[in-house]
Amino acid sequence: MKQALNATARGLRTFMSDVADGFFEITHNGFALVGLAIVFAALALAARPDLRQTGEEQLMGWLQSRKPPPPEAPDLELEPTAIERTTAASPRELPKQQAAVAYWLSKKYRVAAEPLAALVSEAYDLGQRTKLDPTLILAIMAVESSFNPFAQSQVGAQGLMQVMTRIHGEKYESAGGTLTAFDPVTNMRVGVKVLQECIARAGSLEGGLRFYVGAANLGDDGGYASKVLAEHERLRQVVAGRPPSINTPPAAPRQNPVPAANPSPAKQQEAGSERVAMVVGD
Repeated sequence: MKQALNATARGLRTFMSDVADGFFEITHNGFALVGLAIVFAALALAARPDLRQTGEEQLMGWLQSRKPPPPEAPDLELEPTAIERTTAASPRELPKQQAAVAYWLSKKYRVAAEPLAALVSEAYDLGQRTKLDPTLILAIMAVESSFNPFAQSQVGAQGLMQVMTRIHGEKYESAGGTLTAFDPVTNMRVGVKVLQECIARAGSLEGGLRFYVGAANLGDDGGYASKVLAEHERLRQVVAGRPPSINTPPAAPRQNPVPAANPSPAKQQEAGSERVAMVVGD
């Protein structure tokens, strides 16, 4: 019995050894065949560049097909009605004088001519209705904001003509509220209303500009009126066909004029009542 078991064990060991030798032989030969196939393939590709290119193209195509699809782009379709709220126009469609003003302001203040064309056209329309010189309206915008419709001063004057929204908020009600202070055309119209009130109150253009800047009760307006009138004169030259050099630097943002000393409470109250009809800027 013991001899039979030993014989069986020796048989199993012999069988396992033969299986292992056979597997090693097959694997060894398989690797050799794979190596030979790679060598022959490399030689063939070296001898046939067209085959190499075809293989590379097929490999790249396979890799591209394995790439995951890119994420879908968010839906950012433009609104077809956006043009209705755009403040811009073609300067070529303006009368010759207005186009000249728009182009001159565009070069001087480095603002696109198209939005300036819309502002110039509106200024001429407002000037015709209010009997104000449209170049005066444009000169005020130039000094106040350099044609930045989103400008805001430290004291809360806003928009192209730097209207004090918290003082003149009721003037914006019919347009939808005080946020329309940042709509260029609305701000122009409110600013012109305030300018009319200031001129009527002062009885003169220069006095009205002093009211507009909030310096009616002060001895000095910080040079505001002279800056506006100087820019007004330059624009009148443009209209007359004699445009001054655009190298003239734009007027520096004006500072809110302040008295040399703190006034008495009575004077402060008087000054506050005077500013109700004013626009205070930078």
